[in-house]
Amino acid sequence: MSWIWPEGLYAAVMIGAFAAGAFRLKLPIAIAMSAAAVIGALLGGEGIPIRHLVEGAFGYIDTILIIASAMIYMKALQKTGLLESLAAFVIRKFRNSPLWLSFGLTGIVMIPGMITGSSTAAVLTAGALVAPVMMRLNVPADRAGALIAMAAIYGMIAPPVNIPAMIIGGGIDMPYVGFAGPLLACTLPLAAYSAVTLVYPYLRASGGGGEQLEQELRRMEKVPLSARLLLPVWVLVVLMAGEQFFPDVWPALGLPVDFVLAALSALASGSRFDPLEAATEAVRDSLPVMGILMGVGMFIQIMTLIGVQGFVVVSALALPSFLIYLAIATTVPLFGAISAFGAASILGVPFVLALLGKNTIVVTAAVSLIAGLGDLMPPTALAGIFAAQVIGEDNYFVVLRRCLVPGLVTAVWGIILILGANGVAAVLY
Repeated sequence: MSWIWPEGLYAAVMIGAFAAGAFRLKLPIAIAMSAAAVIGALLGGEGIPIRHLVEGAFGYIDTILIIASAMIYMKALQKTGLLESLAAFVIRKFRNSPLWLSFGLTGIVMIPGMITGSSTAAVLTAGALVAPVMMRLNVPADRAGALIAMAAIYGMIAPPVNIPAMIIGGGIDMPYVGFAGPLLACTLPLAAYSAVTLVYPYLRASGGGGEQLEQELRRMEKVPLSARLLLPVWVLVVLMAGEQFFPDVWPALGLPVDFVLAALSALASGSRFDPLEAATEAVRDSLPVMGILMGVGMFIQIMTLIGVQGFVVVSALALPSFLIYLAIATTVPLFGAISAFGAASILGVPFVLALLGKNTIVVTAAVSLIAGLGDLMPPTALAGIFAAQVIGEDNYFVVLRRCLVPGLVTAVWGIILILGANGVAAVLY
């Protein structure tokens, strides 16, 4: 028997079931999203469509492979000691140039997010390295935590791996190609702004940190930085650059293979580690994110099956233009409190479709930037919670309050890029 209910009611029930499962029942995000998909299918009169659930679960298999391989690569860098040595080198190089040091610290935090597409990975790896250094340089703990949280989000959005943009591209059948320029335009100005406003004044007044900072740097330098230690970085750069600049002659291996080959090259970097143990840890650490993507895929598949996806798209298209921009700036980050990836799929896709008159790549990049702010939204607030942990602060709202202004600037910058998407594309391409 088919239940003829308005698609808007289906959407409300599915989102309500998702929120209830995630917040009320404290289910993992992936399980809550999968359960909401099943409830939606039942309401739509489709029973429990196993084929669609399985198909949806593997809808983002390309992205899942990228995440797993990128985490293996990051774990290899961590095991060789490269991350710590690189951070110590940058800090020692610029300790007497506070402006460049603020940029360097921000870049260090961004790198793991750029590679893995996860703000959490950035905070817990590079963020944990630079937090004690910033506090040694008299940066207040709340400002250090705010910079780590914001830089982690910008790293998550910066190229080469931007999962929200990949999700939106999958929803509108657009390949993840040509995003490097727009994503850098989204993130680099904001990263510089956050560095200058949050920590630069304190670094300038610190006087270089003295002997205490030197001791911290010596502790970090377990392995001397060398060209051989940097081998996995060189390999990854060559593989990616070859595919980008010589597509006619270079084999199209794809990001997962690039990351795995670069990770394997770490075995020749001069530092000994157990590759099987590193790969096991990496996959275990990435399971929550991969699970969320499988849940998102099921959710979107069922929304499409029962007509909710079309309803949301038509509703977005019916909004006056000024309300579309307001809705993007508010609803996408707020929904990101549940999942930034979910916000990209459920709201990002219809908003991008509603703005097809503008350059789609630039619009997708800007919407993904705004979706990334979901990692600052309580109660989940992953970037804020983990940034508070690495600075030793129990109350993560201390960090979130300091992130408020940079977060608002980020949302405004995203809307500006959407409004001028065609002009930005003309400059970049």
